[in-house]
Amino acid sequence: MGTPIALGMPSAPPPVLSPRRKSRQIKVGSVAVGGDAPVSVQSMTTTLTADVNSTLQQIAELTASGCDIVRVACPSQDDADALPAIARKSQIPVIADIHFQPKYVFAAIDAGCAAVRVNPGNIKAFDDKVGEIARAAADAGVSIRIGVNAGSLDKRLLAKYGKATPEALVESALNEAALFEEHGFRDFKISVKHNDPVIMVRAYELLAEACDYPLHLGVTEAGPAFQGTIKSSVAFGALLAKGIGDTIRVSLSAPPVEEVKVGLQILESLNLRQRRLEIVSCPSCGRAQVDVYSLAEKVTAGLEGVEVPLRVAVMGCVVNGPGEAREADLGVASGNGKGQIFVKGEVIKTVPESQIVETLIEEALRMAEEMTAAGVASGEPSVITT
Repeated sequence: MGTPIALGMPSAPPPVLSPRRKSRQIKVGSVAVGGDAPVSVQSMTTTLTADVNSTLQQIAELTASGCDIVRVACPSQDDADALPAIARKSQIPVIADIHFQPKYVFAAIDAGCAAVRVNPGNIKAFDDKVGEIARAAADAGVSIRIGVNAGSLDKRLLAKYGKATPEALVESALNEAALFEEHGFRDFKISVKHNDPVIMVRAYELLAEACDYPLHLGVTEAGPAFQGTIKSSVAFGALLAKGIGDTIRVSLSAPPVEEVKVGLQILESLNLRQRRLEIVSCPSCGRAQVDVYSLAEKVTAGLEGVEVPLRVAVMGCVVNGPGEAREADLGVASGNGKGQIFVKGEVIKTVPESQIVETLIEEALRMAEEMTAAGVASGEPSVITT
């Protein structure tokens, strides 16, 4: 038998691939961004901001899913008028997303939003308003995100570079940062988003070398859920593994809660967030003697809502099964119509195949209850296949 695996919080911090880039720290409401603060997860509401009740309902759903910061669009006066109620009633910091009209920047600051996202490339006469914006934001204790997008890059830089190259994105961001710095304002973070992960990664690498401001990571217009998850995971993984990135938003053509789930899972996979419930299951092969797909799906469904860092292994053959099950907090090694149930590295019982799912769920819930009583940190379930 292997050495039993202790449940709950690890005794030492989990390893990471690289130390975090040293960035200055700012505040987005109650959330610290940059410095030694944890990497935060953001999303954006899809409701009409002017519909206060619907927007607050979606913010509540995002909050429950683990979202740290939420952004709301403000393209009209009706949206601006709704910001005070939304900012006041939201349980997480609200960022107003401003395009085209600089007057809405001031409306968002006056409304009590925690931060304002500005896109210099498409706000009319933005450079002329920087001083006024800086003073208003500083007086209100509001931070700013300078958000440069490939699809709305300043026309002067498009003319210079021919297209939205990494260098063009970075030059745009640093130009705007310099304007704020001229007015003594430094409470901002920067993003340089592109829909191509390769261009996006290179832009952030250049930006990380050129400044010490906190960086918001995003692959803009990443696409539908599957494609967008892959593109964001590849890009964020490449940067976060190097210590680059202080806050993230996974942009998906999907409900906002799905963005948060993906973002949290990316951070957990890199040990930048405490790992939560993991279902470790084999992809199945010709050696499998049970229906691993069905077992894993049923166990995952049965443990929905479990909010503790518990690793459950669902294995389908005698080659890797016993080893994986033994290394997990709870596991099963299946074969010949039965399953060996492991708890903390020890076999506690052997059950017929028909009882594997209910036995695993029963044991997992028991262990989760013990961990919750012991004050172990909570989270949401995820699935990892090996």
